[in-house]
Amino acid sequence: MKKVVVCFLFMLFVLPLTANAYIGPGLGTGVVGVVVGILTAFFLALSALVWYPLKRLFKMLFKAKGNTTGGSETNDSL
Repeated sequence: MKKVVVCFLFMLFVLPLTANAYIGPGLGTGVVGVVVGILTAFFLALSALVWYPLKRLFKMLFKAKGNTTGGSETNDSL
């Protein structure tokens, strides 16, 4: 019995050497769309991880620079 199962599994993996299948243009377009979507999401997430800390750094630098330039921004006329 064991030999029959082993022989069947061997024949199952050896015999189908080629597959006659058709992949239509709709499936190809879908695959391209999924790949582009995944790559876009990855690069947008990566850019968000880089951009937002830089944006906060720029805000801190320019705010600190604006506060040390002088007192012309305060309203002392009241």
